[in-house]
Amino acid sequence: MRRAWTGLLAAVLLAACATQPALDVPPPPAAPEVEAEVDASAMLPLLAYFQRLHRMSAQELVRERNVLATLPPSPATQVRLAMLLGLVRGPMDIYRALALLETVLKSGDPAAVSLHPLVRILANQYQERLKLEMQNEKLAQHLKESQRRSSELQEKLDALADIERSLPVRPTAGENL
Repeated sequence: MRRAWTGLLAAVLLAACATQPALDVPPPPAAPEVEAEVDASAMLPLLAYFQRLHRMSAQELVRERNVLATLPPSPATQVRLAMLLGLVRGPMDIYRALALLETVLKSGDPAAVSLHPLVRILANQYQERLKLEMQNEKLAQHLKESQRRSSELQEKLDALADIERSLPVRPTAGENL
């Protein structure tokens, strides 16, 4: 907000210093609406919490999840739960985490708006993780299929080698004489 006022003040001062009035110059486009003020200090406790989550054991993560479930739903609590769900990596947890983050992003509550930059980063990270997991699954399927084909080909080669060994030896041209 302070930058907007500084920019506006600079524009007014420059306009006042102009020597000739502009006659045929169209008016400047309307300034884009400024998003609600983001309080960066609101994100700091959540970043510290995120670091703490990485140092917790599995039992501590379960306890933390139970604690978060009992707290009233607020934007900060939803982000904390999304962080926890993104870390646990149980089935469908990443989707639940993304749903919680989407709820915070859609909220117009000032507490939620101040968390939007952090929430966007987390959501992007989780979406990228989902893409990578899907690619990993596809690659694993391709690997299984390739190994299966390789195994089938090896079995065919072994069968051909067995057939070749079981064939009677043909006399060569030099042996008939």
